[in-house]
Amino acid sequence: MKKTVLLFTVACTLLTGCKHLQSSSSAEGPLEPHLGEAKFDVQPLFPNERFGNVVVSMEGTIIATWGTSHVRARRSEDGGQTWGPDIVIAKPGFQPGGITVNEANGDIIAFVEDRHPPAPIHVYVSSDDGKTWNKIKTNIKPDSKGNDPSMHMNEHGITLRHGKHKGRLIRPSRWYAGQNHNSKWPQHYTNAIYSDNGGKTWQTSEPFPANGTGEATIAELSDGTIYYNSRRHWAEEGANPRRRWTATSTDGGHTWENLTFCEVLPDGPQNTNYGCMAGLTRLAVKGRDILIYSNCDSPSARVKGTVWASFDGGKTWPIKRLVFEGRHAYSSLTSGRPGTATEGMIIHHFEGGPKGGSAVARFNLAWILEGGTKTGDGEVPFDLN
Repeated sequence: MKKTVLLFTVACTLLTGCKHLQSSSSAEGPLEPHLGEAKFDVQPLFPNERFGNVVVSMEGTIIATWGTSHVRARRSEDGGQTWGPDIVIAKPGFQPGGITVNEANGDIIAFVEDRHPPAPIHVYVSSDDGKTWNKIKTNIKPDSKGNDPSMHMNEHGITLRHGKHKGRLIRPSRWYAGQNHNSKWPQHYTNAIYSDNGGKTWQTSEPFPANGTGEATIAELSDGTIYYNSRRHWAEEGANPRRRWTATSTDGGHTWENLTFCEVLPDGPQNTNYGCMAGLTRLAVKGRDILIYSNCDSPSARVKGTVWASFDGGKTWPIKRLVFEGRHAYSSLTSGRPGTATEGMIIHHFEGGPKGGSAVARFNLAWILEGGTKTGDGEVPFDLN
């Protein structure tokens, strides 16, 4: 049996170049590492500029990206205790988010735009755990309306782990209708791009079922459903753009349905319709749909960075906890990987923090549960109380 497994692994490496054979069962672990002693800390990361993303590689390395003049990364191999120097991905370059870990082979895919979009898009890949990056040729196809997607500014992408489309890469994207101007907002819509060949070719999904949307997040639930949560800076009369809007997909992210107004989750400061990019991650817990969402929880400014927890795949959000009292603007969230130094951790990269620029907060589910505030939207499961 051992010989068969070894031969299969060697064959996979030679024929497809894959370095990892991580199944959904090993990509997702038990609940216990997320509980126990509450843990929390926050530290500065990048100075100046804007726009952060964060992912955890197959090796358990935390990779945070950033930048408006050029796109760069910093790596932590010890669960976020220490960080290496800046690594340039593209210079010049503009950060559009959507960094994606390909769980089939360990590659990390970064997207770069020439400037604030609409703008030319470039794709870079790291095959050595984020240490070096190379530009690759890729083909991003337009959507069914003939519109080419833009990438800025969205939460990281994911590899699908369940169902018919297992192995698919998918990340949020959007259509700007020519420019980011309030006269165009009613035409804007968010969507997603997905790839079934490791990032060489990307298809663009159907539009999210609400206009005025942009800057989105996605997470795959344990049954293969994709949960989509979007910022919205314009809404038709009678609809509220100051809270979040969600939808789901059961066809691997090609179409979106079940448009839902999520009243409990704020879309940025509540004195404006403009909204704010949010973070979202599903904890890597097998058979549980625990989602964590981040945004500012403020009546009038991008401050009071807060996280909310859902235990039913985004249907309800019964508990929240303040992460940082001061400036907290755009944010990104990721979950640690089982069997690595990050297991049981939630990593939160956000604009602001103790020194401006960006900061990284590290905490666990136990910390949210221990000191969180009930929202009145559902209940925390009895086995977590």
